[in-house]
Amino acid sequence: MTTAPETSVDPCPITPVIDLVFGRWSTQVLWVLTHDGRLRFTELQQRIPGLTPKVLTQRLRQLERDGLVARTYHAEVPPRVEYEATALARTLTPVFSSIVAWSGEHLGEVLAARAAYDAGAI
Repeated sequence: MTTAPETSVDPCPITPVIDLVFGRWSTQVLWVLTHDGRLRFTELQQRIPGLTPKVLTQRLRQLERDGLVARTYHAEVPPRVEYEATALARTLTPVFSSIVAWSGEHLGEVLAARAAYDAGAI
């Protein structure tokens, strides 16, 4: 008797979006571009402490590929490149706002739970 091959189905339908938007540094890049508007590479890097130029380049390329960041090249001397959140990226604003609201309401509880856990109280 032959059995059907197992298919791996993610039980959570939001996993692809979480991977897309909430990958390392992606949220910060999208947040800054959504709130601060069009920025040059160095301006963007200065607004996100700890983000290296190499990783910023990788994130921008991935977000551009995903349709969330637009890159505009200006053929000047010296050349100028600007990045901005696309209309698609701006549709994430309510999602980010909901997370900010949740954080304001519940982050204290999370931090208290962590402290209790780390103290061995749980």
